[in-house]
Amino acid sequence: MLQPQSILIEVKLGWQEAWLTPSFRRRLMAGMVILIALLSLLPLFFQYIERRQGVQLNDVVLRMLPAHNISTALFIVMWAFTAYCVFRAAQTPRMFIAYLWSFIFLTVFRCLTITLVPLDPPAGLIGLVDPVSNFFYGSDKFVTKDLFFSGHTSSMFLLFLTVPGKTDKKLALVVTAVVAFLLLVQHVHYTLDVLGALVFCWISYQIATRTVLR
Repeated sequence: MLQPQSILIEVKLGWQEAWLTPSFRRRLMAGMVILIALLSLLPLFFQYIERRQGVQLNDVVLRMLPAHNISTALFIVMWAFTAYCVFRAAQTPRMFIAYLWSFIFLTVFRCLTITLVPLDPPAGLIGLVDPVSNFFYGSDKFVTKDLFFSGHTSSMFLLFLTVPGKTDKKLALVVTAVVAFLLLVQHVHYTLDVLGALVFCWISYQIATRTVLR
């Protein structure tokens, strides 16, 4: 079993080797600049869509699920696993780059779909308490109209697509399913939002790996 010091040395050597590759430096630097630019614009976008009128869908699944406030459980499951994956990505430069660029495409797709599909919140919605997400919303209030597609679900599924190792992938898939289910229980998203997240996440990953990371 590797000691913490040995792991740190391996991580350092891995990133040093990757940094020596010009293509890796370009992808990393360009990706970080684009991501920062996107994140800086998101608060304005979310403020716009929150003021917009949309339609409320008749969701059969949500009608069968009584709304419950499970914000704490959702927050812990999602961000604990995200922290673990950040640790894993720090050890694997390629995973970091794959997630970075896939997330960029995913964010662009999500802004486009939210713009093109104006929805009002589901009936019985209970506001999700998520200080981390609210930070990117640029507000201390929960945004309710960023619906199609689910950002929480797509972020978890993207970890499944990018994380290395069979065990981690199985865990990521379970976490994705749990997060999606808890979002529906709290009526934060429509079923369509959750299913759409999987599709657009896969598309974003394919674009990133077949173009930028090729």
